[in-house]
Amino acid sequence: MTFVTLAIVSVAALAGPLLALKKSWHIPIVVGELLVGIVLGATGFRVIDAHDPTLTFLAELGFALVMFVAGSHVPVRDSAVRAAVGAGAVRLVVVAAVSIGVGVLVAAAFGTSHTPLYAVLMASSSAALVLPIIGGLGLGGSRVLQMTAQVAMADVACIVAVPLVVDPSHAGRAAVGSLAVIACSIVVFFLFRAAERSGLRHRIHRVSEQRGFALELRIDLIILFALAALAIFTGVSVMLAGFALGLVIAAIGVPRRLARQLFAITEGFLGPLFFVWLGASLDLTGLWAQPRYLLLGFVLGAGALIAHLATRLVGQPVSLGLLSGAQVGVPLAAVTVGTQSGLLSSAEAGAIIVGALITVAVATVSGGSAARRGFVVKPVEHADEH
Repeated sequence: MTFVTLAIVSVAALAGPLLALKKSWHIPIVVGELLVGIVLGATGFRVIDAHDPTLTFLAELGFALVMFVAGSHVPVRDSAVRAAVGAGAVRLVVVAAVSIGVGVLVAAAFGTSHTPLYAVLMASSSAALVLPIIGGLGLGGSRVLQMTAQVAMADVACIVAVPLVVDPSHAGRAAVGSLAVIACSIVVFFLFRAAERSGLRHRIHRVSEQRGFALELRIDLIILFALAALAIFTGVSVMLAGFALGLVIAAIGVPRRLARQLFAITEGFLGPLFFVWLGASLDLTGLWAQPRYLLLGFVLGAGALIAHLATRLVGQPVSLGLLSGAQVGVPLAAVTVGTQSGLLSSAEAGAIIVGALITVAVATVSGGSAARRGFVVKPVEHADEH
């Protein structure tokens, strides 16, 4: 690992913003970062060595931070979203039921033992992707709020489920490790809430802002690293540590200054590094050598869209159903955990990424369709300053 490698990765990561530059396309930045990683990594020119231990460690750190930021974006404090939880939960149950059925069929058709994984992948939604599309298009109203609640719950449930379904033979150990991480996160929540109510956090915030200490960021990173260490010690991915702490921060309220600092450190360096590394680690040549895996990718993408379209049966418009099927975090988490543990072949990991990209493309088009169909409200400015 050298500064030359870091420079190459940083330049490669610029592909994300460049591809997402045209706002009307609503292409997630991660798509460009993944694609250029694929071109420069094991699939393409092999300029980036994804097996370099230092680069791998930095990528894992980036993974934890990406999941931390994703968790912090889940709208757990939004009273309007909480009021829509009932309808969102019903739709999530419908999606889960259809996903299980399709997962069984897909696993049988392709002769794999990954039925639980396929079901979780198809049932998942990505709040980190869907929420920016909603905000960018100004979507709103009761049906959009219900979809937002559904997406948030699906994101949380599927992130927790990933370590359990990637390797069902060790699900017991993964469950114990997950419970340990979640329990510690709950303790952190109560400590943070006590600090909030006592005024301690505000005093820390004031001193930190006046003196430029970045104390809140330092404290959050200390806790994140401790939770990540616990996750690794108990055999769980750092993704759960990052996502759980993100939910804690979302429940307490993300100070704007902290949000900007997290954005800088994650979106400016470690997040793009992770996505470029992940793309570089995928050897998609297996998809051409084994076309069945390319077909598997299309089937997984189509299965996810079918599962989310099933919510039409309980009153969700088609455009919003397809938008809710957008997947990024859970497929990336499954691929990262599966490839690191050797439980997923490069070809199957590539198939999962192909399936996720299909849902992203359809969700991008569906968001615009929802806007044209009138699911638009005047954006509301939130002046909440913590």
